[in-house]
Parts: sequence; structure tokens; C-alpha cells
Amino acid sequence: MALLERVSTLIRANLNDLIDKAEHPETMIKQIILDMENQLLQVKTQVAIAIADQHLLEKKQKENEDKIADWNRRAEMAVEKKQDDLARAAIERSLHHKSLTESFTQQVADQKLQVETLKTALNKLQQKLDEARAKSEMLIAEHRRARTLGKAADARGQLDGSNHGAAFDRMKHKVMRQSAIGQAKSDLLDHTASVEDRFAQLEKEEEVNRILNELKAKRA
Repeated sequence: MALLERVSTLIRANLNDLIDKAEHPETMIKQIILDMENQLLQVKTQVAIAIADQHLLEKKQKENEDKIADWNRRAEMAVEKKQDDLARAAIERSLHHKSLTESFTQQVADQKLQVETLKTALNKLQQKLDEARAKSEMLIAEHRRARTLGKAADARGQLDGSNHGAAFDRMKHKVMRQSAIGQAKSDLLDHTASVEDRFAQLEKEEEVNRILNELKAKRA
């Protein structure tokens, strides 16, 4: 998520170094605080959206769980009336909603993780913003004293530049590796999709027959 990347950059930012490198430190610290305030507002909005999405997914999960119970009840009623075709259809509907429920369960878990990630980022950014506000005047004063004493800002700038270059190389390598993995997965899925579909159909038919026989045995 691009938003979290920007927030992470702000959180990791060394305020002292930024002030030391700035030609106009007063302007720099004000801009940093403004950026943090803007990002904080965006993260708050994303947290609210993520929580709303989580509630929606949980609602869908509950709806499908209810439908499983309803179709199972109908399947039992059809078996009682000795209407196997109708019972089979009800079982298939039940299995369909079972599959949806499992999918929504996983989505709910993923969404909860995203909500917690956003909340953590929000708290850290708020702390960083509070720190920046509290230290703004002090940082500016320290910067003025540092320049008066002639601290070697240029040497630090060169060192930071080399670190950025190394970070860029690592990021580029990671992106290329992820791209290769994605292509390999795509090729593998294309090759095995038809076989998987056929086995899935066989397994589905066996499951339907198993449940139907259990219902018959229960009614016997």
C-alpha cells in the first residue's frame, strides 16, 4: 500500500539529519509537520474504511453460515419425503455456501490484520508528529548551533546518499524476484488448471453422495 510506504518513510525519518541538511531549517520542519498531518488524516480515513469493510465481510460470512443451515434443513426434509433429486440439489447449495463461508472467513482474517496494521501505523505516525511538534524549536536551535560550530553536513549527506543507493538496489532486486515468482506461479496454474477442475468435480460428487447417504441412514 503506497500510503503505508509514505507513512513508514515519515516514521523512520531522522528529524535531526533532515534539519542539518536543510538550507532553510524553519521551512523544512514546518513542511515535515504539514506532511505528517496530511498523512495522519489519510491513515485515519483508511482505518475507518478498513473497519467498515471488515464489518461487511463479517456480515457476508454470517449470511452464508445461515444459508448452510437452511439448505441442510431442506436436504433433510427432502430425504424425509423420499425426494433424492431435491435432496441432492439442496446439498449442492449447502456445499456452495460452505465454500463461500470459508472464503469470507479468510477475508475477514486478512481484513482484521490490515486494520491492525493501519492502526499501528496511525499510532506511530501520531507519536512522530507529536515528537516533531515538541522538538521543532529545539531542533532548529540545535541546527543553528551546529552550523555555527561548522559540523560536517556534507560528509553525512554523502554517506546517506550511498545508503539510499543500496536500498534502491535491494528494492529493485526484490521487485524482479517477486515478478519472476508471479510468472512461475501463473505458468504452473495454466498447466494444472484443467486437471484440478476435474478432480474438484469428482470430489464434489463424492461429497454430495456421502452427505446424501448419511441423511438417508439417519432417516432409516
